[in-house]
Amino acid sequence: MLYLAEVQKKTRVIGSGKTELKLLACQRTEQSWSALPGEEVIPAPDDANYNAGVLVMVELTATKQIQRHTEAGRQLVSILQNFSRLQEKAKTQEEEIEQWKQSLTYQSQELNRREMEMEARQEQLQQMEEDFERLEQQRHEVETTREEVQRQREEFERKSQELEGAWAHLRGEMSRFEERQAEMTQSAVLDEQQSYYIQELLNRLSSAVAPTESVREELNQSFDVLSYQQGSLESYYQELEQQRTSAQQLQDEVDRQANDLHHRWQEWHTSQAHLEQLRADLASQKSTLTLKQQQESSIKGQLESQNILYQHLKAASGDLTADPKLAELETIPLEELKSITQDLERELEKMSRFVNSQEEELSLQQQAIDQLKERIQQASEYDRLQLETELADEQESYKMLNETLVGQRRNLQDRGATLKQHQIILARRQGIATPDSSNSSIDLGPAISQLESIKQQQEAELQALQTEIQQLTGQVEQAQQAVEQQAVDQENQRNELKQLEQQLVSQRAAAAELWGKVNTYQAILQPTQDGVTNLRQKLESITQVMAQFQEASDYQLQAIAEMRQVIANLMGNQSPEYATS
Repeated sequence: MLYLAEVQKKTRVIGSGKTELKLLACQRTEQSWSALPGEEVIPAPDDANYNAGVLVMVELTATKQIQRHTEAGRQLVSILQNFSRLQEKAKTQEEEIEQWKQSLTYQSQELNRREMEMEARQEQLQQMEEDFERLEQQRHEVETTREEVQRQREEFERKSQELEGAWAHLRGEMSRFEERQAEMTQSAVLDEQQSYYIQELLNRLSSAVAPTESVREELNQSFDVLSYQQGSLESYYQELEQQRTSAQQLQDEVDRQANDLHHRWQEWHTSQAHLEQLRADLASQKSTLTLKQQQESSIKGQLESQNILYQHLKAASGDLTADPKLAELETIPLEELKSITQDLERELEKMSRFVNSQEEELSLQQQAIDQLKERIQQASEYDRLQLETELADEQESYKMLNETLVGQRRNLQDRGATLKQHQIILARRQGIATPDSSNSSIDLGPAISQLESIKQQQEAELQALQTEIQQLTGQVEQAQQAVEQQAVDQENQRNELKQLEQQLVSQRAAAAELWGKVNTYQAILQPTQDGVTNLRQKLESITQVMAQFQEASDYQLQAIAEMRQVIANLMGNQSPEYATS
């Protein structure tokens, strides 16, 4: 099982001390770690040459035997990077879940609204069906009236033909009557048989007169039905005009909203372009901040190196035995001093190899950062965002590894200085001349003073750089907040515009449905109106014909009455002889 441990050393006056590992956390799963309660310490293996306070990864068996151990710097960087990515992924998923919730809420509301619209449309369709049924019933009544009028017209034509035949017969009889009247004028008398025959003809003419009252009554009823249907059509035409007005108003509103939505989308795209520019400026500020931080780390490293050099120069210019720990080296056995010096040399060599490998990895990461920067300059707008994210990850990894190396470099320099002091004392006790001992009479005061001046200058530069970094960090945080707020506003506006688009689609569908209803009403009412108008024209024509026919009937009855009077006069002028015979 894998554990995270801290190196602890129990220092001794002589020697490097005993190394132990304090277990801090245990890996449960690939992405899960849990802290260990209490303080559990296990002895470090012989090959564990780590400085005190260094974090290491230790793989233990069930009996807490060490199988493998490595420096935890790189692995912690990887774990922290993965944790950061998981946090960003979780945050993204939470945002997506919130968006899904909002989308589901909106869809539920939209479904309820469409359900209500469907119910309203069903009621409208039911009302239209009832209107169609009434129109169909009225059309059927019109057809029935038309058939009745047609029947009456045929009856009228038949009566007219009979009347024409009767008139033709009457004209023939009148001709014969006139001939006989001429003859009777000579004789001025009619016999009884002739009188009876003429009376019979007149009776036939009287019975041949067609009755017009029933036809006129049917015509009046037909006009009443047409008036009722025309009134119904007028009410439907009023409703049609209302529907047309509503449809036009809704269409104007839809056009206005579409134009307004188009302008708002243009404003959104302009704001989105401004947001992308802010993001690009923010990425540039972050890059500048990263470079400043790297410069700060470099200056800190130089100051640490100068501090070590300063300590070495101070030690070289004075008495090495001024340090109590170094004074003890003058009294211990020479072989023990030699052994301690050799141990320090081996530890320094191992640590130097490890630091060099970390430096190489840091150099490779710097090369990767430089390559990403070159790719960003040549990439498109879409690829640039992804590359900038990768660049931020690489820069964060570089920063963490560099901060880890700061302490390791310091430890390496401290160990080098300690080894050098041991070597000087060992050489002096062995009677071997060293460059340091031979040049001990050299005055290092000017070099120390110059080094102090350089240190003060670099510390001033570091302080100014830290102030600039602090200001730039505040600017980056403000810009980050502004970008995030504007991104939220843009997303809210986009969702609002999407909702307005869906509402506009629904309103367009409602307008199209209303126009369809208007066109349907128009298609139904216009033929019905044309049929009623044609039927009224035919009824008016029949009424005119009936008036002519009534006038002819009245003239016929008058002529028959006059003929009856003439016959009566003739019958009154008969001679007594003819009358008795």
